[in-house]
Formats: sequence, C-alpha cells, structure tokens
Amino acid sequence: MKKKNIVLLSALLFSVSAIAQTEVTTGIMRGKDYGVTYVLPKTEIELTVQATKHIYTPGEFSKYADRYLRLNNVSSEPETYWTLDKIQTAVVGIPDKENIYFVKMKDKTVAPLIELSKDGIVYSINMPLGSGQKKAAPATPKAADNTPNVNPRSFLTEEILMANSTAKMAELVAKEIYNIRESKNALLRGEADNMPQDGAQLKIMLDNLNLQERAMTEMFSGTLKEEPQTFTIRLTPKEMNNEVAFRFSKRLGIVANDDLAGEPYYISITDLKTPAIPKEDGKKKVDGVAYNVPGRAHVILTGNNKKIFDGELPVTQFGTIEYLAPVLFNKNSTIKVLFDTATGGLIKVDRESN
Repeated sequence: MKKKNIVLLSALLFSVSAIAQTEVTTGIMRGKDYGVTYVLPKTEIELTVQATKHIYTPGEFSKYADRYLRLNNVSSEPETYWTLDKIQTAVVGIPDKENIYFVKMKDKTVAPLIELSKDGIVYSINMPLGSGQKKAAPATPKAADNTPNVNPRSFLTEEILMANSTAKMAELVAKEIYNIRESKNALLRGEADNMPQDGAQLKIMLDNLNLQERAMTEMFSGTLKEEPQTFTIRLTPKEMNNEVAFRFSKRLGIVANDDLAGEPYYISITDLKTPAIPKEDGKKKVDGVAYNVPGRAHVILTGNNKKIFDGELPVTQFGTIEYLAPVLFNKNSTIKVLFDTATGGLIKVDRESN
C-alpha cells in the first residue's frame, strides 16, 4: 500500500458547537484559511510487459556435440534473443492538475479526517490509516537458480588436459560423461563397489556426479542464461483505432514505437458513453467534496496475430465530476467515504450516527 499523507483537520479548528457547512473551491487557496488541498486523478492505461532476455554462449566443443553426445542443433555461434512472456492491462491514476480543490473549514465546522495519497489524490474521508483498503498480496519472488557455476575444466583428468587436439579432448570428455552416467546408474541400482551407508550420503554422491555431468555436458551444449525483465508502458486514453502501443523485437526486446525493428502491438480504445453525461449549461458550480464518476472504455490490445486483451476499463476522462453535499458532514452523523485513487470514483459511502 502506498504511503499516505494524513491530514487531520480537527486539530486546526474550534470544538463543535454549531453546524457550519464545509466550503469547497477549485484551485489552491492561499492566506489564513484552514483546510486541505487535494487533487482528483485522471486515468492512464498501464501495460505491464514481462519479457525474458536469453543469452546463449556456445561450449568449446560445440562442433563435436552431435558426433560424441548425439546432441542435435547445437550452435557454435553466440546468440542473444528475447521472448515475450506476459502482458497485463490495468488503469492507474495520476494527479490531474486541472482538478485541484481546497476544502475550507469554517469556524466551528465539523472537521472530517481526510487522507491523501503521496501525490495529493484524495483517498478517504473519516477512514483513517487506510481502513477498508485491501492490501496487495506481496509479490512472490522468482525462485533463484541455486545451481553453482563451476569451471568444467576443474573436473578434467590429466589425460584429457594433455590431449594433443581439440577433437581428442572432446572425445575424452565425452567418455568421462558416459562413465559418470554409468556410476549414477550403479548407485541407483545398488550395484556400486562403494555404496553409501545411508540416503544422505547417496544424495551427496549423486549431487556431485550430476554437477560434474552438467558442467562437462555444457562444454558441448553451451550455456543459456535467462534474465527476466519487466517493462511498464503508460498510455493516455482517448478514442483510437489500432494505434501502436509498443513494439517488441525478438533481437532487441522493447523498442521505440517508431523503430521498425520491432513487431507492433496495437491498441484500440472506444468511449462507451457510460454514464450518459448531460450537456453543460454553464450553471454547474462547485458544491461539496468533488469526486469523479468515471466513464467506461472498450479496450482491445492485439499483437502477434492474436487478441491479447479485450474488455472494459474505467476511464476518468470519459466521465464527469460530481459532489458530495456539504450538509452530509454535520454533527449528527459521521460520513465515511472511500475513493478509488486510480479513477477518483467512489468505492463506498457509509454513515454512522453520532
């Protein structure tokens, strides 16, 4: 949960002895007025792209992989390539500088507890410390590869190291790999000359043999290192049809939208005109605590000849602004309000009698 800036207005005001309405104005107030400035959010569509960079390094005996170990299609050339693993679509809120409000508390008013995000976006009223918010589940870290990196040459015998040609070395290393496999099979069948005394010793012996086999085999097959990376792409929603959201290159990963080296991924956004917004007559004025009523957008994301996302998302810019009446905040009851910081819309409104 984002760190919140909590503004307790009660400490700034006189004790309640009469009801006075809360006055709200647009813009940032200056002077000696007591109150709090907050901002409504506007929506951005966020694409989270998870990709993996693969780095292949050929082994020194890669040319002999098929001859001695029957490993097919082993390349002798280094290679770096990318794979696109997952794309997630969501909306996020950023401060809308055109919708800044100041809640002015008159003397003897009922002062609410207003909670703001670190960006100044209104989060809640009379719901301190983020009550009512569901905490995001902690991200599960990807299991680290604990396989130790070893130098395969540390397992080579004197005979192998003294070989007079690369081809001869490759042949001897391959024979050593087959000997290791035979030793593993003998241990598993209980036919080894020196059998371990218990399961723990057996595991240690098998682990050591597996480590040697892997290291020597990689002298033929090469190594493949994987580096997962996450890219975040923000788009300001407007009606659009098949515009490039981003480009992905198998050779370079995420590239600029105008870089033709990458394959384009397209996005279409349609305003669903929900809710129906009445035409402005010029008479609407600030009256109470402002909040957004976000509209709905139909969003389609396509790429690689398939549809990746097809659904509706809330979009503040396609909606309107409404107000919580000041009379709600009086001494007879406590109004608790929770806002969606991504859209500025209401999540819930509760009333408690005092």
